[in-house]
Amino acid sequence: MKFTEEHEWLRVEDDLVVVGITEHAAEQLGDLVFVELPEEGRVVVKDEEVVVIESVKAASDIMAPVDGEIVETNDALIDNPSLVNEDATGNGWFFKMKLEDLSVMDDMMDEDAYLKFIS
Repeated sequence: MKFTEEHEWLRVEDDLVVVGITEHAAEQLGDLVFVELPEEGRVVVKDEEVVVIESVKAASDIMAPVDGEIVETNDALIDNPSLVNEDATGNGWFFKMKLEDLSVMDDMMDEDAYLKFIS
């Protein structure tokens, strides 16, 4: 699993990258009450807004951590946004992407580096 400074995590599954926010980010946001997911098939570039989330505390945008195509979204979040709070790095994922080159993740933080980053 890799991490960004924007508190997103990326996990490679087969040839896709699953993206969500970290437990730390979910805790900071508080209880999520709304999630707007991107359309499947949408091609995004790094730092482009792809997900809108609203919590009891604030509204936030989730940016694309890398360039790629959104190939699947976690529609369970539409009816149950609190999945992100309950299981941020598991069932609370936002979308899956197809990347041209997985090596773009090589320079991202691993879990140890991320834990140092948030401490």
